[in-house]
Amino acid sequence: MLPTHNRQVQLASRPVGIPQADHFSIVSVPLPQLQPGELLVRNEFLSIDPAMRGWVNAVANYSEPVAIGAPMRSFACGTVVASRHPGYAEGDVVMGMLGWQEYAITDGRPIRRKVREADLPRSLSLGILGINGVTAYFALTAVGRPRPGDTVVVSTAAGAVGSAVGQIAKIAGCSTVGIAGGARKRQLCRDEFGYDFAVDYKAAGFEDALSAATPAGVDVYHDNTAGSISDAVIRRINRGARIVVCGTASVSSWDDWPSGPRVERHLLNKAARMQGFLIWDYEHRYEEAVARLADWVRDGRLRYREEILDGIEQAPGSIARLYRGENDGKLLVRLNDSR
Repeated sequence: MLPTHNRQVQLASRPVGIPQADHFSIVSVPLPQLQPGELLVRNEFLSIDPAMRGWVNAVANYSEPVAIGAPMRSFACGTVVASRHPGYAEGDVVMGMLGWQEYAITDGRPIRRKVREADLPRSLSLGILGINGVTAYFALTAVGRPRPGDTVVVSTAAGAVGSAVGQIAKIAGCSTVGIAGGARKRQLCRDEFGYDFAVDYKAAGFEDALSAATPAGVDVYHDNTAGSISDAVIRRINRGARIVVCGTASVSSWDDWPSGPRVERHLLNKAARMQGFLIWDYEHRYEEAVARLADWVRDGRLRYREEILDGIEQAPGSIARLYRGENDGKLLVRLNDSR
């Protein structure tokens, strides 16, 4: 029997900066009957991503803000439990922008792909084989364009994107330097994700440690933070360096625009390139990346970590948890009896 009600995590008030648990509410709403051309997905895993901060703030970034009273926008994966859509059948596993809710009725447009890697955990479709891994793959290979022997520096190097960037750079034959916060994450970069060097930006002498880890300078910088960390890295770039701007985690509010050292002279004198990266520009190549990443996971060259919170009740506070750096790997919320 199909469900008649659906629990959703809705945006209750507009945050300024990092959304907290009290910006959301959990409500039960009637589930409409399926119409021709629609399918019903039982969500099993909800994704928690840094970009979600920008999706709820009043100042839009690259997408319209989530409306007050609407389910929180998010990637999710789950199983089709009913379908009146010709392209999907009951039992299909799908991943897409299905929201923070137990069930999603959709016409198929928010679905990114069918999850066909049956030999791997389906939760990976939201992490290393999802938006995080695909971001890492194209940000590095298409924008950073690493060459064997290059020195690649990655900020938030122990995170879901950064950890993949470092490993892909190693596969490409590069020397890798990870920047992370705290001794535990620094050790994780070295021991689990294979960085050649790892630097703790919270420790005294960060810039000296960064210089010691990059004696030949920096050829590629994958920037997930902006701010003072990036200021220090950019002072180390080589001629022809490529800087990939993938995130701005240090910017706490869109209303508090950062100021700091100017990069123009570095870019000019070193003929370097600095380019923003948005995953949406590579949607047409998504399957290419997933296939490559899945093969690397299978042969052990690409490692990953997941931290899974159980129950939809864990979702409201999860974005703040992510920005406090409390997660140990890709952060997910698990619903129902998911595997």
